[in-house]
Amino acid sequence: MKKTIKKENSASEALIFSRPVSLIDVENHYCAGCGHGIVHRLICEVIDEFAIREKVIGVAPVGCAVIAYDYWDFDVAEAAHGRTPAVATGIKRMLPDRIVFSYQGDGDLAAIGTSEIIHTANRGENITVIFVNNGVYGMTGGQMAPTTLAGQKTSTTLSGRSLKRDGYPIKMLEMLAVLPGTKYAERVSVHSGQEVLRAKRAIKKAFKMQIDNKGFSIVEVLSMCPTYWDMTSIQSADRIKNEVTTFYPLGVIKSC
Repeated sequence: MKKTIKKENSASEALIFSRPVSLIDVENHYCAGCGHGIVHRLICEVIDEFAIREKVIGVAPVGCAVIAYDYWDFDVAEAAHGRTPAVATGIKRMLPDRIVFSYQGDGDLAAIGTSEIIHTANRGENITVIFVNNGVYGMTGGQMAPTTLAGQKTSTTLSGRSLKRDGYPIKMLEMLAVLPGTKYAERVSVHSGQEVLRAKRAIKKAFKMQIDNKGFSIVEVLSMCPTYWDMTSIQSADRIKNEVTTFYPLGVIKSC
């Protein structure tokens, strides 16, 4: 009896912890506690489950995920900072049978690329956008981003973000949700195991929307940045749960 249980447990563990086929077995460059690695894996799990690896084309941005193609075993194009949705649009229009997604940070999507994402959504382009929001510019030194919370200290807001001086953090999903071309928008997080599972369901739905030719879909993922938040990994996860989600509430913003 004990041997049977042990064998069943081993099989279960192998299933849970096996590496997705679409995820390359290499050491990543992300800081300890960063959420990018989690999101990379979730995307690969979804692609494998849909069996679309040979049809997928990702578009990587300038930012912490600039070399995402080093970890994904499918086609990935590179885009200039903020132009990720435009490149994804061009690829999808030329190759409409492919499943095209952009992978963007808050600086890429909500700052230099604000115009790009608004017009892409407004046109209802049939692409999927994965928007990783950690509230800072992670690649260039932890500067304030459009999504930095009020009072949050960064390398360019040493005393904290001032609403009077710097304006309010931008809620991109709520802005995009009013556009008729946006068909699905959901905000998730990766600060706990339970939320990671919810994040995967949202990413899977976003890809399914594209597969079914429903139109523009976007998933915002609240992610940890222990390095530029000056916190431990656990403290960063707690910050999302206790602070970040109070301004950026989790859940479906729009679903058509």
